[in-house]
Amino acid sequence: MSTTAPLPALGRRILGSKVLAALTSPHGVDRYLEMINPMWAAQDVRARVVSVHRENPDSDAAPVATITLQPTATWRGHRAGQYVQVGLDLPGSAKRMTRCFTISSAASTPGEQITLTVRAHEEGQVSKYLVAAEPGTIVHLSQAQGDFTLDESPATPTNNHLLFVTGGSGITPAMSIVRTLLRDGYDGRAGRKVTFLHYARSPEDQIFADELAEIAAADNDVTVHLFHGDHVFSEFELRRLVPRHRDTDTWACGPAPMMELVVAAYDGAPEHRLRTEFFKAPKPAGSGSAEGDVTFARSGQEAPNSGATLLEQAEALGLSPEFGCRMGICFSCTSRKTEGTVRNVLTGTTSSMPDEDIQICVSAPEGDCTVEL
Repeated sequence: MSTTAPLPALGRRILGSKVLAALTSPHGVDRYLEMINPMWAAQDVRARVVSVHRENPDSDAAPVATITLQPTATWRGHRAGQYVQVGLDLPGSAKRMTRCFTISSAASTPGEQITLTVRAHEEGQVSKYLVAAEPGTIVHLSQAQGDFTLDESPATPTNNHLLFVTGGSGITPAMSIVRTLLRDGYDGRAGRKVTFLHYARSPEDQIFADELAEIAAADNDVTVHLFHGDHVFSEFELRRLVPRHRDTDTWACGPAPMMELVVAAYDGAPEHRLRTEFFKAPKPAGSGSAEGDVTFARSGQEAPNSGATLLEQAEALGLSPEFGCRMGICFSCTSRKTEGTVRNVLTGTTSSMPDEDIQICVSAPEGDCTVEL
């Protein structure tokens, strides 16, 4: 059998059996398949980099690139607006690094190619590696996750007015949704109206500039408004462009300062009208007691509670717990709290239940706390 050919479906069923999994414990079947061919998998999802396209070559800002990936046959597809966890075994690192990125391509079917559009942040090891990746590079993927999606389907179209408000890299989930709508035939003839508002640092830093220009020029009832430089989001302008925005199904994604203004603009609107996604953690809600000590039981480390999240306090002690998004979305950092009270820094809610699983990236201890790390 050629090592370049995909793993046959029958082979995947056999290799995915519980009996074979038990025989290959503790590493599992996929670990051995990966050694033969990284694109063979029975359960895990991996992907090969097909191409890397620089989106802002004329900009002095951080590089942005669209990476086309060919997943293994174990990829179940995605809904427009969802994200995926990307894992990399970086040179010189003993631990796989995982980060979350929104899928920018239209909704996919099992095994179909997808794209990620990634900004190479200065502090982002994974993002910088992906933007400079060579074709043929293998990455690890989770299945698609997230509910920042369009509820209806091509089988149940409506004539609702849809509004997208995005800033910077927050354009990626909205583009995935709009690309899916246009691909599946939602246009002016179907009675649908789409308004797209996007804010970027400069015209040179505008992601998907050519495609957005084509969408704006086409006869598809999609209205595109692009704002650059010091032109920031304002409720006044939103009211001018979309007078009934509070009665409009809206998807908003961008940096936290912009998102706070968007949320305020929908104050008093029906809750279901505004869907939001932050690509950086929003401002923490409230503050609690930073008294007591934090104990990481498995490693035997203990320190005075600083008031920071448990992930940050663990890293300050030199520990390296698993994490992905660092904003309470992906659950990669879930750990068992055996004692104490923690506060969710996003919602302000507290919990004192013993032996509960918590997301340490958004959980700050109040008083004494013990975590199995």
